[in-house]
Amino acid sequence: MNVKRSLSLAGHRTSLALEPEFWAAAERLAERRGQSLSAFVLDIDRTRGARNLASAVRVSVLADLTAPDGAVSS
Repeated sequence: MNVKRSLSLAGHRTSLALEPEFWAAAERLAERRGQSLSAFVLDIDRTRGARNLASAVRVSVLADLTAPDGAVSS
């Protein structure tokens, strides 16, 4: 079941629904980068192209977690 959260991205409120596992992974990645969750999602939002935000967050989290060198991608 998805969990819906409200975030402020560049001064605008938005809601995002993700599975709890993706929220937990996104929070860990944001912390590892020294960012707030909102800043982490904003970075993804700025580069997502036509993909919807929830999908872009999932893909970004998956890419970071499966990077062969274990490095966090930007």
